[in-house]
Amino acid sequence: MFKLAKTSLLVAAATLSLSASDLLLTVNGKNITKDDAQVLVSAAAPNANYADLKPEEQEMIKERLIEKVLFGELAKKEGIENDPEYQKSLEMIKAELAINIWMKKQLENVVVSDSEAKEFYEKNSDKFVQEATLQARHILVESEEDAQKIIDALKSLQGKALKEKFIALAKEKSTGPSAPNGGDLGTFKKGQMVPSFSEAVWALEEGKITTKPVKTRFGYHVIYLEKKNPASKVAYNDVKSQIIATLKQKQFTAKIQEMAKELKKKATIVDPVKKEETK
Repeated sequence: MFKLAKTSLLVAAATLSLSASDLLLTVNGKNITKDDAQVLVSAAAPNANYADLKPEEQEMIKERLIEKVLFGELAKKEGIENDPEYQKSLEMIKAELAINIWMKKQLENVVVSDSEAKEFYEKNSDKFVQEATLQARHILVESEEDAQKIIDALKSLQGKALKEKFIALAKEKSTGPSAPNGGDLGTFKKGQMVPSFSEAVWALEEGKITTKPVKTRFGYHVIYLEKKNPASKVAYNDVKSQIIATLKQKQFTAKIQEMAKELKKKATIVDPVKKEETK
C-alpha cells in the first residue's frame, strides 16, 4: 500500500511541476506536453504550429502521441533494446547527437565584438542599402478611350485637389481590386510591377499622373505617384544582429576546418581502395 501511494505522489508531483497549459496528456504516468505535439507537427509540416491546428487535427496528433508512448512501452517489453539492429542504430544516433551538440557548443563559444561587427558594416556599406520604393495609385479601365477621358478630367488639377479627385475617380471607375481603396497599390520596388506599368510609374514625379494611358495585359491604367522613397543606407543597429550571426558562422567554419586538419594529421587513416595508410 505504501509503495503504491508513494508512486502516486511522485507522479502527481511530476505532473504539477509542469504548467497546466503545457501538459496535454498523461499516459501510464508519462507526461505528454505541447512541445511533444509541436515536434510531431513540425516533422510533418515544418511551418505549422500545433496551437493553430483545428480541434480535430489536434485530437489526431494526441492519438499519435498516445500510440507512440504505448508502442514504445511494448517494444521495450518485448526486448527490442537487446536487438542487434537497435544497438547499431542507437550507437549511430548517439555519435551523431554527440557531434551536433559539440558543434552547437563550439558555435556558442565564438565571440564577435561590437567593433568587429561595426568594422564589417563600414567595409561592406554597399551591401546594407534599402532599395528605392514608390507609393502609387492607379485607375484601371477596359479601353484606352476611357483612360484618356480620366486623364483629361484630371490634367488641370494639382496638389491636394488632384489627389482627392484621383481617389474619387478610382473608387467610381476603376475595375481593379484596389478601387475601394482609391486605387492604392501600396509600396513597391522597381521591377515588381509589369514592365510597361513599371516604366511609366518610375518616370513620374511625386504628385503627378501619367499623361497617356498605360497599356498592360490587365487593361489601361492611369497612374498617380504619391511618394518616391529614395534608396538609403540601413542603420547599423538594424543589421547588427545579422552581421554578428554572419561573422560568428564565418569564424566557426574557419575554426572547424582548422581543427579538422589538425585531427586528420594526428589520426591513422586507412583507405582500402587506395591501399595506403596515412598518419
